[in-house]
Amino acid sequence: MTGYRDRFHIPRKADGSECVYLCGHSLGLQPKSLRGYVERELKEWELLGVEGHFHARHPWVRYQDLLREQTARLVGAHPAEVVSMNSLTVNLHLMMVSFYRPSPRRYRIIIEEHAFPSDQYAVRSQIRFHGFDPADALVTVADEDQLQELLDREGESVALILLAGVNYSNGRAFDMARVTQAGHARGCIVGLDLAHAAGNLILNLHDWDADFSVWCTYKYLNAGPGSIAGCFVHQRYANDESLPRFTGWWGNRLETRFRMGPDFDASPGAEGWQVSNPPVIALAALRASMDLFDEAGMPQLRARSVALTGYLESLLDSHAGGWYSIITPRDPQRRGAQLSIRVKGSVRTLWEGLKAAGILCDWREPDILRVAPMPLYNTEDDIQRFVVAFLNSCPPGNSARTRSR
Repeated sequence: MTGYRDRFHIPRKADGSECVYLCGHSLGLQPKSLRGYVERELKEWELLGVEGHFHARHPWVRYQDLLREQTARLVGAHPAEVVSMNSLTVNLHLMMVSFYRPSPRRYRIIIEEHAFPSDQYAVRSQIRFHGFDPADALVTVADEDQLQELLDREGESVALILLAGVNYSNGRAFDMARVTQAGHARGCIVGLDLAHAAGNLILNLHDWDADFSVWCTYKYLNAGPGSIAGCFVHQRYANDESLPRFTGWWGNRLETRFRMGPDFDASPGAEGWQVSNPPVIALAALRASMDLFDEAGMPQLRARSVALTGYLESLLDSHAGGWYSIITPRDPQRRGAQLSIRVKGSVRTLWEGLKAAGILCDWREPDILRVAPMPLYNTEDDIQRFVVAFLNSCPPGNSARTRSR
């Protein structure tokens, strides 16, 4: 994976030296090519105005075509099953309009313990919208075994299973194939939130048979703050007119879209869930990163990720002194490019010490430091620098003395 680091802008300290950036699980770094992709569309707008929709080098009305096959390869889908649109939580709501259809008998939603707050808010609001009480209708599970036990016991009451590919807090990766199989065996709809999995793990959404999935692109996919999100809808729903959905004109077939008729004529596949025309500037930014991912290939990126994260784990283990512990699963197959470290003492103080040393990661209350070695731009030297600074930033009252294993 040599050469890719030089294709990203690395933040610098006040003295001009490069920071150690281990926060790509929160916001990925900017590809150096991104400015050119965006400026090309700004120039088209400058020169063509509205004519850019049909006469730009890449006509805006079909700009998404440039991303469809790359996105499909990234998440293991067919091209017609994916679309770039909206933001993650908006897409989640749109998917639940179609796929959460509770009845008095089957109305519950299963999510993972400590799910990302936005998912919790969205799910609770959907439950209330349908007249149910989240105290009864929302159920959490810690892992696949708990999920199976719950389904064996109460599966007939579950309408939707919505689990993250990777939990944002502890970095645990779910066995998404097993989750989908278990849910479908009990007649449940299965959706996956891939916010921390897209661009991180090797995904096979079509073969796993997930009903739908959503993800963002500003973390591992490096498309910029608040960038456009992604959505997957399995091909079996491509022309299913029985599904309710919130509609808008960009979900209408291109062939009839500009006739401006009163009747909605849904595009087949995931594009039929679009509501408004997508922001072309945001799509251009996403293209810059997706071209890099497509060039590198997820199998190579995943192998590099496993090696980097394992190296970080081994260094932390070799110096462990009792004031911190890794809570992310030890099995590389059960995690992505992230280690979550539980520390004794003030995690904020620790984080501030790291930041002062030019080490950028993040923390979550009450005691978790999250560190993400990214295969496209992080190196073994980054990891060594982090570990040295981490030990030197040991919170007061603890000992960072090293020990051999």
